[in-house]
Amino acid sequence: MTDLPGPDATKGRDARPLLGADTSPLGRRTGWAVDLLTAAEPPRDEDLTAHFVPVFLARHPRGFAATVEQWRGLGPFTVADYQPVAHKSWVTLENPAGVRSTLSLTLDSSGLIRVLHLGPEVVTPPVRAWDDLARAMEQPGVTWSALVTRAAGEETATLYAKDADRPMPNGSSYKLYLMRALAQAVTAGTVRWDDEVTVTPALRSLPTGDMQELPDGTRVPVRETAYKMIAMSDNTAADLIQDLLGRDAVERAVEEGGHRQPALLRPFLTSHEVFEIGWGDPGRRAAWAVAGEAGRRQLLGTVAGPLTVRGSDLGPTVHQLGLDWHMSAWDVQRVLDGLAEDGVRDGSGVVDEILTAYPGVPVDRARWPRVVFKGGSCPGVMMFCWLLEEHDGVRYTVVLQQSADDQKLIGDGQFLRGMGGRVIGSGLLSGQAS
Repeated sequence: MTDLPGPDATKGRDARPLLGADTSPLGRRTGWAVDLLTAAEPPRDEDLTAHFVPVFLARHPRGFAATVEQWRGLGPFTVADYQPVAHKSWVTLENPAGVRSTLSLTLDSSGLIRVLHLGPEVVTPPVRAWDDLARAMEQPGVTWSALVTRAAGEETATLYAKDADRPMPNGSSYKLYLMRALAQAVTAGTVRWDDEVTVTPALRSLPTGDMQELPDGTRVPVRETAYKMIAMSDNTAADLIQDLLGRDAVERAVEEGGHRQPALLRPFLTSHEVFEIGWGDPGRRAAWAVAGEAGRRQLLGTVAGPLTVRGSDLGPTVHQLGLDWHMSAWDVQRVLDGLAEDGVRDGSGVVDEILTAYPGVPVDRARWPRVVFKGGSCPGVMMFCWLLEEHDGVRYTVVLQQSADDQKLIGDGQFLRGMGGRVIGSGLLSGQAS
């Protein structure tokens, strides 16, 4: 239920001028963060408070300046690459020994830093042919699937497929069905974009996102909530939208959206429910694993209160127990295509504005003026999907899915997102490998 870092870096150039030229809020925050690691003097904790959301600094009881000092010890650094995408950025740093690290940053909706992390650079291999993708994705202990399609008019051609009919856990891509149900409700006139939802303890979830930090009783417009659900993968926003629409309406959207085995998504879970059942009371989790649909619906009544699970409780994988949202790559392709049509039908432009706010990776806007992206993860689960549309209306979809019984085999998403970026930039979509 999270969205995670980006594609690979461009080798052999000094990207500091590129970073310095970005005067956007994201560029300024990223430049400041890089300065923490490259300036002559280390920062003091009192110098940090104006740049981070309070919850970030609260997670560092020893002070975040101590963490920064550890990172600085890996340098001195030069800036090898800078990649900004909407509210996220990735900076590749290189030390004198040639060791490269990635500094990843995420802004929250207030413009403050919500995520700042330094880790080893994850290098993705070039993709010049579909066999390159298959070789890179084939990893011990990891189940994967992939689908790449081209749709022109009524004809959809499969450019590449690997186990694309197999249902797999998908993490936050379930929010695509919520968006479909919401778009349909707005079209029907039962919901308006300026309607409001109310944050309550029973609807508060865990990150990603920032709406879980809003005080009880806070009212937020549906339009803003839906934007955060898709662009920032906000879990509390998704649960608020599902509460507004009702579980039945979302389950209808799953069937109408072309899911080939909709029973896999009944009952359609909220993120709050997955967290609470998956990492809460072990007896309830065991009961869920063996229950049928009716029994599972009854169990949901036992998690109707405030969330008791913390982010630190998440660990063992639970997708094998049916605690996730299972979709095949073809299911993902069909819901993406349906959303693209929802955007065309929506005269207000709001649906498209929400869907295209965050493209996931840097894309060539001259070629792809319209890009829809969704990613997601849970322990042992990672997926990324894109719908890219050319000026003439030809649409391409790229769906990459991974699952494993051990989260360490999946990693933090940099590899899979990088592979998606490789496919999109390879020329294979147009039949011309780069």
